[in-house]
Amino acid sequence: MTAGFRKRIAPFVGHELVKARQARSEGERELEFTHLERAHVLGQASTYWHVKVHVLMLMWALRQRDLREFLGQVFRTLGAALGTALGMVPQGNTGGANVSPFRKMPIDPELQGLIERAKADV
Repeated sequence: MTAGFRKRIAPFVGHELVKARQARSEGERELEFTHLERAHVLGQASTYWHVKVHVLMLMWALRQRDLREFLGQVFRTLGAALGTALGMVPQGNTGGANVSPFRKMPIDPELQGLIERAKADV
């Protein structure tokens, strides 16, 4: 995906990242991760956002002392760095270690609308 998409999707990804930080400050660990998953779905067509969200998921796993999620995020971060540029992104995948990194998933209609809006001028 182009740099134009990265810039156009940024406010939407950024909104989810702000919500994730708010949830963390309120001690809402699961809600924090839900917002990271939403940010992942929005940004996964951009190498920059895809890698950034996986790094944030990795940091979440460290704070939770969740070894399974941590190891899953190490693998996914490397995959995002290499695979996104090659177009190997399973649409809608939420990015957590609880799902296969190769599994396509349905996209929430709200998120799909934001993605289409960001891609409109690509």
